[in-house]
Amino acid sequence: MAGTDGDWLPDVARARLARFDATGLKTSLLSVAGAVGVESVGLSPIGEVMGCIVQNIGWTGGLNYGMGGMGGFVGSVSFQPYVSALYHGYDTALARMTTEAKAMGADGIVGIRLTRSALAESGQEFMALGTAVRANATRRPRQLFTTELPGQDVAKLMYAGWVPSRIAIGIAVESQFLDWASRSQMSVMAGNSEVNAYTQLINRVRAKSRQTFASHARSARADGAIVASMSLRSWHQEAGNTPLLCAESSVFGTTIARFHTGRRAPTKALTIMPLRQPGQQSLRQPGK
Repeated sequence: MAGTDGDWLPDVARARLARFDATGLKTSLLSVAGAVGVESVGLSPIGEVMGCIVQNIGWTGGLNYGMGGMGGFVGSVSFQPYVSALYHGYDTALARMTTEAKAMGADGIVGIRLTRSALAESGQEFMALGTAVRANATRRPRQLFTTELPGQDVAKLMYAGWVPSRIAIGIAVESQFLDWASRSQMSVMAGNSEVNAYTQLINRVRAKSRQTFASHARSARADGAIVASMSLRSWHQEAGNTPLLCAESSVFGTTIARFHTGRRAPTKALTIMPLRQPGQQSLRQPGK
């Protein structure tokens, strides 16, 4: 992903770090199952971490169109500046969160929540929120890992011989002019019919976001990736006298790397808890 100014931290983040250093209080956003899960693989939650940026996102795309067959419009719209702004928002939020976690001596961040919220005017808030964890071992990871997976899923992943690497994001924005045929398919008299322009647009933008997500996973030199969420939104925009269909698709997930092929991940929890200490024989007598 593109580089950011993530090494900069706001005053409130520095204040959080100061309180952490002064009190040593460990806080967590993990559920009970998540906290127990990461502890089972030697990772201790040490604190909540956050990264945030608010930026203005205006119209910076380019519009090119002309006359096509049957009197319709053909052309293309460049949304690359808009897509770059989205990447900058997410990347900066993640980088600032990571900087805070490194200052706490963390080895990774689990259960990350990535959000994007509209503010007044054209402002957008990008926020990354997660729980920093530290390895209980003398050999520590060389790089801090980030993942949207909850703690219990991180544990299952590591038991199966995989480790989370970093969050990957795929974003695509595409557009398509609404031709005469598609407009007739959307009329009140058309009944239940497929709108070809919409089908083509949605398929194209979803495929492009998945391709970008896969490209980011490959750039991380990962062995695989787990998709956490996918989203899609669409809107109409006027281009002269012709409606323009626009769609935005986003894919978020975690890249993973294999480190051994040993034990398998546990697939289910115990339904009965044995009431004995490790090494102690069962209280059930033979024949009963």
